[in-house]
Amino acid sequence: MNSKQLVLDAFYNKEVERTPWVPFVGCHAASLIDVTAEDFFKNSDYIVKGVQKAYELYNPDGLPALFDLQVEAEAMGCELKYAANNPPSVATHPMEQGKKLEDLKIPTEKDGRFPIVLKATREICQSLGDNIAIYGLITGPFTLALHLMGTDIFFEMIDEPENVHKLMTFCQEVCINTSRMYIEAGVDIIAVVDPMVSQISPDSFAEFVSPYATAVFDYIKSTGKGCSFFVCGNAKNNIEEMCKCKPHNISFDENIPMEFVKEIAVKYGVSIGGNIKLTVTMLFGTPMDNIKDAENCMAIGGKKGFILSPGCDMPFATPQENVKAVTSTVHGEVGEFLEYTNVLEGIEVQLPDYQKEEQVILDVITLDSESCAPCQYMMEAVRVAAADFGDKVRYTEHKIKNKEAVVCMLKLGVQAIPTICIDGKIKYVSIIPDIEQLKKSIREAIEEK
Repeated sequence: MNSKQLVLDAFYNKEVERTPWVPFVGCHAASLIDVTAEDFFKNSDYIVKGVQKAYELYNPDGLPALFDLQVEAEAMGCELKYAANNPPSVATHPMEQGKKLEDLKIPTEKDGRFPIVLKATREICQSLGDNIAIYGLITGPFTLALHLMGTDIFFEMIDEPENVHKLMTFCQEVCINTSRMYIEAGVDIIAVVDPMVSQISPDSFAEFVSPYATAVFDYIKSTGKGCSFFVCGNAKNNIEEMCKCKPHNISFDENIPMEFVKEIAVKYGVSIGGNIKLTVTMLFGTPMDNIKDAENCMAIGGKKGFILSPGCDMPFATPQENVKAVTSTVHGEVGEFLEYTNVLEGIEVQLPDYQKEEQVILDVITLDSESCAPCQYMMEAVRVAAADFGDKVRYTEHKIKNKEAVVCMLKLGVQAIPTICIDGKIKYVSIIPDIEQLKKSIREAIEEK
């Protein structure tokens, strides 16, 4: 059985001889060919070379053609902020700037970076598609709606739900059309990546996401291709709702225990993918840390309906030896990676004495607001809310792509990201607060000083 068939069999819930391995190589591919992430995402030749290099180095069973959740948004008028070692992030939202829904157009093969992305995808499918499974990643409908409307969508869901339903219907059509373009380019699996659904309740999910995501999966299935619902962030409360949308597979990150997801997924006949830790293990850990994490995932996932992968897009600077260590685990060849050290040993972080500080202090623990959509929108909420209080409040983003931030997270007792702590107390865990509610929390903390 070749690698591609191994992924497809696991994806469709068949027993397999060994665990398939799909490293989600996005901006990390740029580091493999010594170019910046910005140059990588704007150049089809770089995208192809980066993915081919990942194939050579990591002996995967599948790979994404690209991991960029901003392609559709940019093609519809969102301005992006590019970075040297992160995927781009959405900087402006057209509907916040006066555009109406009817002004927005479903992007085609000729819009934005789609000519670059589709050219690269076709070449990747032609060169690697016989050997490994190629994933086409599209932006899920709710995250796309956030990109277009901004955080106002959370108010609209309460005050003007019909407006949100109209926007979600439009985003559904964008998703279907983007899926079509990737399928015609030759991919085997469409992953609908919708991290912002981790920020809403199951009731809101059922009302504002399920009908539209289900329609996208129905379309993908009608083409004979596989479909995955891929949610980064703490989507634990929505795992069952995700399964009810009837994808073939759900993928998730380290915020959610695999045992929990597997139990629900088995009930719905859905395969699972995940969930090696992105920062503590893959970015900062040793090869032995990665071996242990992979072995734990494989032990829980089993050999039916499970694909081993990182919890999300691998960080740019992920050490190659760490990824190779996971490959060695999958293939039963771990001998050269048996050295172990504690990567956080010796790193000191001093938290403020919150009771003695005159200011209210907001610590925001994120993966990185420049590359993680829930983190980005949580930081936007903090900036807007804090602005009303002037120098009575200060806030700090702790990006756990930095070792010191990981130590800070551990000291604060934070277990899921993104999280807002107010004066050292965990307040909002993996949920973007309503601006007025956040202001109220800050005001109460000021009054306690």
